[in-house]
Amino acid sequence: MYRIEKKTSGYVIIFSGVVNAQEMKQWYDESKLKLANESANSFGVIIDMKNLKPLEPEASAIMKSGQKLYRDKGMLRSAVILSNSELCGQFKAIASMSGILNTERYIDASASQDPIAKAIKWVREGVE
Repeated sequence: MYRIEKKTSGYVIIFSGVVNAQEMKQWYDESKLKLANESANSFGVIIDMKNLKPLEPEASAIMKSGQKLYRDKGMLRSAVILSNSELCGQFKAIASMSGILNTERYIDASASQDPIAKAIKWVREGVE
């Protein structure tokens, strides 16, 4: 399952459970539609993946394209909230391939009292 929410300073994307290639493609297509109407020169993205299962290779490839889409449309910084090291490694590799690794931060939800506040601070202010 996924959900995309538009906020004043960017987007909040929530992924949970098993997201297969078909659903990831739906996320990509919906993102493309939302970003076509984006008027800000730059924006932030918070991705909540603390309840996501590891992605299959086909879904990972679509995620990489989606990250590039957001970057190309003006994503300045992004923060990913995770709850396991396997997903963290998978998404660092995807971010490296899509060219956003330097502007993306990973927050371990199990080690932070308020992972959302940390994500917002990074996305809005660039403060870790």
